[in-house]
Amino acid sequence: MKRVWIIAALISGGLVGNAAMPAATAAIPVGDAQAGATKSVVCQACHGANGNSVNPEWPSLAGLGAGYIAEQLKNFKEGKRQNPIMMPNAMALSPQDMADLAAYFDSQKNTGLEADPTYWKAGEKLYRGGDAAHGIPACMACHGPTGAGNEPAKFPALRGQHSVYVMKQLTDYASGARGTGPNGIMQTIAKRLSQEQMRDVASYVQGMR
Repeated sequence: MKRVWIIAALISGGLVGNAAMPAATAAIPVGDAQAGATKSVVCQACHGANGNSVNPEWPSLAGLGAGYIAEQLKNFKEGKRQNPIMMPNAMALSPQDMADLAAYFDSQKNTGLEADPTYWKAGEKLYRGGDAAHGIPACMACHGPTGAGNEPAKFPALRGQHSVYVMKQLTDYASGARGTGPNGIMQTIAKRLSQEQMRDVASYVQGMR
């Protein structure tokens, strides 16, 4: 019954299906991972040599999803997503640069992190089963049972991502500070999450393999 509720809630709430899929856009360049490796030198200062960030406030990009990475770079360049470090860096990138960088970082392996033992079990319950009482669908409905994401829909991989960074993004979605994403899916869900739930699920995805 829980699985049925999750699917029904997502559909009736407009959170999956055709309404949730990104709108068709102009042709996107095919990324070249080898070219991206050369272009990634500047990025490595914050995101790590192989896309595995050592700073919990900066996301790991390894295996995050090429389509998602390229889209976020475009959002930074166009000012749709605000960040004082990323915006000026993205301004210099062409669509081909974005595609190449995305291909490179997506080809790297996320080395993984450890979850906080105090919170990850509650986070696992929310990630896999949602919270029917508060209209919160299971995170895995979009991000996959193993946190590998959904590349065609540009839903990012979450496994091994820093919990501090995930918590910040959920908070920004809830407040409206971050407004990008297909049809406001994350903004809607984040507003229904308590701070404790954000903390729990962020801890869980940090430890996913």
